Formats: sequence, C-alpha cells, structure tokens
Amino acid sequence: MTKPRIAIVNSKSFGVYTDALQKLSSIGEVIKIEVPKDISGKDLASKLNGYHFIIASVTPRYNKEFFEHNESVVMIVRHGIGYDNIDIKAAEEKGVIVARVPGWREREAVAEHTIALLLSALRYIPQAYEAVRAGKWSNRAKFIGKELSSLTIGVIGFGNIGSRVAEILKKGFNAKVIVYDPFVSKDKVIEYGYVYADNLCELLKTSDIITLHTSLTPENYHMINEKAFKCMKEGVIIVNTARGELIDENALIENLEKKKVLAVALDVVEGEPIDANHPLLKYENVIITPHIAAYTWEALKGMDDAVVEAIINYLNKKPVDGVVVMPRNPRKLLI
Repeated sequence: MTKPRIAIVNSKSFGVYTDALQKLSSIGEVIKIEVPKDISGKDLASKLNGYHFIIASVTPRYNKEFFEHNESVVMIVRHGIGYDNIDIKAAEEKGVIVARVPGWREREAVAEHTIALLLSALRYIPQAYEAVRAGKWSNRAKFIGKELSSLTIGVIGFGNIGSRVAEILKKGFNAKVIVYDPFVSKDKVIEYGYVYADNLCELLKTSDIITLHTSLTPENYHMINEKAFKCMKEGVIIVNTARGELIDENALIENLEKKKVLAVALDVVEGEPIDANHPLLKYENVIITPHIAAYTWEALKGMDDAVVEAIINYLNKKPVDGVVVMPRNPRKLLI
C-alpha cells in the first residue's frame, strides 16, 4: 500500500528538537516545504496537490480558494494553538478535518514568557542592561519601576493561558487581577478570586497593565484600537503574547507618541515576521521578541507529540485531540 504524504509547511521548529520527523517518516512520506506567506490559495493548492496531511504554521493562509482547488488534503494540523490562518468554514464544506495543538501543551511556556515580558517592561530590564553595556551604570536612577502587588492587571481572555497568567500574578505576586472574557461566566472568575469585567472598557479603565490572551477572530480584530485606548489609564503597560492583529498598530503608535502608553512588550506583531525597519522598533519603551513564547524544550516536545498523535490517530481511526473542525462527510484518504 502507498504511504500517506505529509507536508510540513513554513514551520521552522516542527521536528527540529524532537524525534517527530522520524516517527512520521515511519508511517508516511514527509517533506518540508517553504512558500511565500502571501501565496495565493490557488498556487498553494497546486503546491500541495497530492499531499494528504498538512502540518501548518502561522503562514500561509489556507483560504476558500485553497480548499476549492485542492482535493487531496484530508487533514490540516496546526503546529500551534491559533488557527486564524485557516478558513474553517471552507474546510468543513470541503470535508477537510482541522486540528490544532491543545492549549494545555503550551500553557506553562506562554504564561511564563508573558510574565517575563511584563516584568521586563515594568522594571526597564532591557533598557537597564543596555545602559550597563554602554558604561552608564550611573544612569540607574532612570530605571525606577513599580511592584506588581500595588497594581491592577487586566487579563483579556481566560482560557488555558490567560487563566494561568492570572494565577501566577495573583498567587505569585499578590497582584489584583481583573478578567474580561465574554465566554467565561462571572461566577467562575469570582470563584478564582479575580474581579470580573462586564465589558472591555471596564477592564481597560481600571488596569495598570493589560495582557492579551484571546484567540484572533473577525470580531476581535484590532480590539485594542483608538476607542480602546481612550478607555485606558495614563501610563498603561500593554503585553501581547496572543496575536499581533489584536492591536491596531497605528493607534498604538499614536498613543506611544502621546505617552499615554508607558511601555509595550510584544511576542507577536501584525504582519510578522518584521524587519529592522518596523516603526515600533524606534521606541525604547517597546520590547519585541520574535514569537518565541512557546519556545521551551517542554512545550515544543508537547506540540510535536500532539501533531504526530493527531495524524497517527486519524490513520488508526481513533479520536483526534484538538479537533477544530470535524466535517459531517470527511474526505476519504485516497492512497
């Protein structure tokens, strides 16, 4: 019997640090493919013609045009939590299963990176380091921060990662935590000892630091926009380890210029990857890391394991963990 064909598309990390590639190679033909992040759906469909499984990264987009022109793919597995670059409705209509890494696999890594970014912004850690490197130890009086126990932290999104960040802030630093998530009950938030915000503006106007942990949907694209900034306190700190598209970059820059925003710490940027000429990089109070929140040995192994298990379970007709779309009439694997 012919082996299934598996394409790893635009992933820089899948299988690099684990034995995932060896495991997949024992059950199918595996190839790594690099395509432009803005490749058309039709061209992407042609490129992946004949492949049955796609291990997808954050790029490119698997849009309606892709699904209309590709008839071989039976399942797309995101090597990550977010799946906003996959047209879920089109996948379902064409019988393609879509799965992702279950959120708990990345929970600790992303939560810890969030705290690292938050503290770096709050305590001027990158700026202080650069001062020492420049022989300006005496500038230390410039780097006076605040203690988390005196601040209110607004957590937007109370899923796997947001709930863990809230727990670390509350139990580890004795910070006051306020949560906004319209899909989580008020009783649940209060039960954990946090304040519940009935709407986004209520959270924004009471938070000294805002940290984003919601998935990207058409409804919350640019949720942190000019209207949102008007709700915020003067001197707010913003942290984002979710999706860059949650923040309106032009509005952010405007409020950095007005000094309403004290500092920003990002692991994600709209249109990433960015180059050295990106407008946010000219601000000393902006910290950007290259989408590495999930880059721990433990998380990467867990992510790789989840992707391999999804494909093996499909082939063995077992339940697939992390399913986002299970069509009523899934495509048949033709090999």
